[in-house]
Amino acid sequence: MNVGQQIPATAPEVADIPWWKGAAIYQIYPRSFMDSNGDGIGDLPGITMRLDHVASLGVDAIWISPFFTSPMKDFGYDVADYCDVDPIFGTLADFDALITRAHALGLKVLIDQVYSHTSDEHAWFAESRSDRTNPKNDWYVWADAKPDGSPPSNWQSVFGGPAWTWDARRGQYYLHNFLSCQPQLNLHNPAVQDAVLGVMRFWLTRGIDGFRIDALNFAMHDPQLRDNPPAPPSDRPRTRPFDFQIKKYNQSHPRIPAFIERIRALTDSFGGAFTVAEVGGDEAEAEMKAFTQGETHLNSAYGFNFLYADRLTPQLVCAALGQWPDGPGVGWPSWAFENHDAPRAASRWWKATDRPAATRMKMLVLAALRGNIILYQGEELGLEQVDIPFDQLHDPEAIVNWPLTLSRDGARTPIPWIGGSEDLGFGSLAPWLPVGDANALRAVDGQERDPDSPLNHARRMLELRNRHPALRHGSVTACRAEGDLLILDRARDSERVRVIANLGKETIPLDQDQAAGELLAVVNGATAMRLPAFGALVIAR
Repeated sequence: MNVGQQIPATAPEVADIPWWKGAAIYQIYPRSFMDSNGDGIGDLPGITMRLDHVASLGVDAIWISPFFTSPMKDFGYDVADYCDVDPIFGTLADFDALITRAHALGLKVLIDQVYSHTSDEHAWFAESRSDRTNPKNDWYVWADAKPDGSPPSNWQSVFGGPAWTWDARRGQYYLHNFLSCQPQLNLHNPAVQDAVLGVMRFWLTRGIDGFRIDALNFAMHDPQLRDNPPAPPSDRPRTRPFDFQIKKYNQSHPRIPAFIERIRALTDSFGGAFTVAEVGGDEAEAEMKAFTQGETHLNSAYGFNFLYADRLTPQLVCAALGQWPDGPGVGWPSWAFENHDAPRAASRWWKATDRPAATRMKMLVLAALRGNIILYQGEELGLEQVDIPFDQLHDPEAIVNWPLTLSRDGARTPIPWIGGSEDLGFGSLAPWLPVGDANALRAVDGQERDPDSPLNHARRMLELRNRHPALRHGSVTACRAEGDLLILDRARDSERVRVIANLGKETIPLDQDQAAGELLAVVNGATAMRLPAFGALVIAR
């Protein structure tokens, strides 16, 4: 029996459920996926060229990180035109071709939108900053200086330094929760909300299937501009001024859910397009629930439970799932172990010698979670974090906070497609970031030929999830953490499935009752009697 064997079983019928509920979503970071024109940067035609690979995984949808017109100071999250493609990524026609190909392969298409701020090169901001009387005068957050000339409040930006920048044209400060070139939209203004909804309508009309919404809890501020209180003492390291405050007034305004209701009304009018929000911060759980409550808000949200965790533990898994009970009015969660903002999980959680076995177990655990699961490009290959030297950094946060902030660039490195080729099949000899020596050995073509590769194991785990309604749609009937032992019970209708996983390195004996049932999957040599290091079982009960 191989290290990640799946054992055939017959799946019960599934009721009519929205496609996104329990879906597996594959995140594509365009700059690093595939370069079609040899300029060192991945692009939309490159994505289209490689969609067969994505479809072969058994995922339901792709989420494409920003490809819109942008000066790229925050790599697309500083949008200068929401309704066009940046030339480095291609054209609107290229995007249309991508949608057509994705839909032909059975893949839904989600795009990444940020509505809390734009680039300072956006036409809206150019007009807003021109004077205090123009039609877009209050489309951004402007405020007078205090009598002594200092900023209107003590708010700090996520990337370091005050969240206010002086603008001589208006003789006022403007708010930016991130880079100073990312001015904050004033979403308290109904006209701004209308403009944002117009952007969504543009892309929905073009045929997309949903949105991933970035930094949604930053969408509105306290109009009174009250100072944030200081954060209480903590043993966690503080690398930025942002960490010294409770973010009470610069984000998380209670009117955000009302704006979300307008988003939901629009997406429902397009046949129920899917919406998932990124929600970080100290109050993420409460905000995610408020943003997804009932049938008038977003479909789903995800936080950072796993993305910044330094260990994967049974306690972490059970605590995360426990926040989202299967009850009336409670939203539907999404989960990610990796993404473009977080270090690769394999590198965060395990030493190099443990990674081959541990990442197999990780993929099984991800596939067993209740909610939607999000795979970040290259996760199916077992890619590791690449150490990017300072002189090759592009990440503005890492540059500003060097060396205390781990660069996001290390998780944004290009995908190796063809092992041994000079460009590794990425399409350029000088990619914008290095692939990394260890990752160069994990190319797709080599893994295709190895039935026990991380790639083929990921396919088996996703197929297992898709074939068993208890795993894809079911409730969590129990989640137990006993040291390094995770026991997760899932159920839907008459189907009962148990996942037993050893998240540690010491062998764990099992009693007869714990592993009773029909084996559906075995990882890393596990048996009904014992779980070796990172061993795991999936059992029909």
